Amino acid sequence: MTQKEIIAGFVKLGVVMRAIANQRDYDKECGVSEEQYVRLFELVNHQIHLNGWFTKHFVLFSLREYGKMLQKEELEKFATKYSFATSPKKIAVIMAGNIPLVGFHDFMCVLLSGHSIIAKLSSDDARLLPELVGILTTFDDRFSERITLTTGFVKNMDAVIATGSDNSLKFFEEYFGKYPHIFRRNRTGVAILDGTETKEQMEALGLDIFCYFGLGCRNVSHLIVPQDYDFKTFFEGIFKFGDLINHNKYGNNYDYNRAVYLLNQISIIDNNFVLLKETEDLHASLAMVNFHRYSQLSEVENYLKAHEQAIQVVVGKNHTPFGCAQTPKIDEFADHVDTMRFLENV
Repeated sequence: MTQKEIIAGFVKLGVVMRAIANQRDYDKECGVSEEQYVRLFELVNHQIHLNGWFTKHFVLFSLREYGKMLQKEELEKFATKYSFATSPKKIAVIMAGNIPLVGFHDFMCVLLSGHSIIAKLSSDDARLLPELVGILTTFDDRFSERITLTTGFVKNMDAVIATGSDNSLKFFEEYFGKYPHIFRRNRTGVAILDGTETKEQMEALGLDIFCYFGLGCRNVSHLIVPQDYDFKTFFEGIFKFGDLINHNKYGNNYDYNRAVYLLNQISIIDNNFVLLKETEDLHASLAMVNFHRYSQLSEVENYLKAHEQAIQVVVGKNHTPFGCAQTPKIDEFADHVDTMRFLENV
């Protein structure tokens, strides 16, 4: 397949993904059969029963954001900056399962670069990508020659892209360290506030914090605030996300963390659906947000530099705009490592 043909397939897939994300009725113009369309629609509705964190709202959000990337001009501008492999290699992609379709960008990059993919699916997200692959092969059955999906052990690869926790990194290094690789570990998002933010900006920040319940590496889990910061505007802005407490898994985490901190008499700020703890620790527990105060901007810069290997995104007025942490552009690579350049040099 040529890069142009691969792009054409993804463009058609994007039409379907955006239609599903916007919950449109079936239209034959989308290029798939009504049976395929309805099956994907039903799978989206069924995800909550396979993974309690994959609510319909967040699965649709993921489909919508990836679907936005799959447009002809966007894909051509992105892919043509890199050379296309004339001798395809087999690239193993070890996918995480913390949020819906979290491995889709790697999947797309491998194919756009001209290589073949061996995708090891997480048991937490083992149905969505295969359904999308089925649609891709409907558009062009040659995709099936370049895509292998598995939930078992991967082998016979030429390079590896693996995403997991800090603990997974040891496994990755032991089993895949001899191959050219990208290994990703725990990262999180940080927001920098100056105290002049509007309620609307704080509402947008709420999306950065609570999208996917805070389970993504791009979710904001730490706030850096001025010394005399008043959280009133922040709490007013995030109020609309209060219904998350009614989600069983999220609510259980909130209740557990609240009980632990109260029993140990550790000071927290509680607004009845999220807990704020004052600490310089970067990573926060689920249903919690850490924060620390600064007196000078140099302190903020020093903090970011000290934690740069664990920060995925910085949100703020001079950084990623509020509300955009979970809507990265097509060329915003995970861990700031250019996946396409890596694939170009395999």
